[in-house]
Amino acid sequence: MKAAVYEGPRTVTVKDVPDAKIEHPCDIIVKITTTNICGSDLHMYEGRTSFESGRTLGHENMGQVVEVGSAVRKVQVGQYVVLPFNIACGFCKQCERGLTNYCLTMQPEPALAGAAYGFADMGPYQGGQAELLRVPYGDFNALRLGEDAAERQTDYVMLADIFPTGYHATEMANVKPGDQTIIFGAGPVGLMAAYSAVLKGAGRVWVADHQPDRLRKAEEIGAIPINTAEQDPAEVVKEATLGLGADNGCECVGYQAHDHEGDEDASLTLNGLIDSVRFTGDIGVVGVFLPQDPGGEEAQGELEAQGKVPIDFGMMWFKGQRMGTGQAPVKKYNRALRDLIAGGKAKPSFIVSHELGLDEAPTAYEHFDARDEGWTKVVLHPNGHGNGHKQ
Repeated sequence: MKAAVYEGPRTVTVKDVPDAKIEHPCDIIVKITTTNICGSDLHMYEGRTSFESGRTLGHENMGQVVEVGSAVRKVQVGQYVVLPFNIACGFCKQCERGLTNYCLTMQPEPALAGAAYGFADMGPYQGGQAELLRVPYGDFNALRLGEDAAERQTDYVMLADIFPTGYHATEMANVKPGDQTIIFGAGPVGLMAAYSAVLKGAGRVWVADHQPDRLRKAEEIGAIPINTAEQDPAEVVKEATLGLGADNGCECVGYQAHDHEGDEDASLTLNGLIDSVRFTGDIGVVGVFLPQDPGGEEAQGELEAQGKVPIDFGMMWFKGQRMGTGQAPVKKYNRALRDLIAGGKAKPSFIVSHELGLDEAPTAYEHFDARDEGWTKVVLHPNGHGNGHKQ
């Protein structure tokens, strides 16, 4: 089968690799029809993680079941399924609590928790930017889709990660109807957080970023764009709220946050939120922060390379703010979000800018990594149907 393989910093090749196969009675094999390039993939693509050369990328995956293990009872061959990026067992202490993002069974390192497809430090599992994908515990991990799955793949594939992740940010930030919410980051996850806040009935949603094309996407869904190259988000929000600040906010950028001139500062968005959110407000952090950043010392400093970020904790404490952090437990939200899509209440595919074949993955990574104009979200079709620029 063909797959998009990481060969080293900023080098992805599409080549033949061994076919995915059943390795455990609970496995299923999925023919991947739609898979996304995620902003988190760029951390690995840029060599900023411990991701090994020769591994297949891709953790935002959906497709059609082509084979099931002997112990699989629910999922059937021929069904379309979308796969949470979290690989979970369903029966460990964390999974029983609904924390499939921190599964203890599927993470082989005893001191760690959580597993994912094609992701650094989250187990040995291959990614789904390939023609086929092995899915462990298929009955538990695969979310079955309805009759409209084939024609609405660019909506449903967002359930693998970014739609639930954006929603998780708003859950940790306790976004409620009527709230005033600020989102830092207008990348795909930030746009999904803003979209989730709008769906929840937030009264006003600001989105702060310095990429004009992404800010235009935020405006399309009713959010208020703040261009950080021109304005201070905290000042904008405070001026609109009698100096109090937003009720809550979401961090959707992560440790490679940088200003409009390209200077990295892992504390930039966190401190922006502490400043922007009112006393006793809530902050949800879903942007990726890592305990080890191999490229961090050169890009930022020695402390940042160890995941030690100098945030304004004194001000956060003084303001009595609460901060929730971590990856999303996708299964906690994906069924309900699926039904919003199926019922016509949500259309997360608004962020998609390009639909391409798998062979175009190397070029797509280059453009997406460069934040080139118009490359807001790339969808790959490993088994055909890529049609170039969507807009």
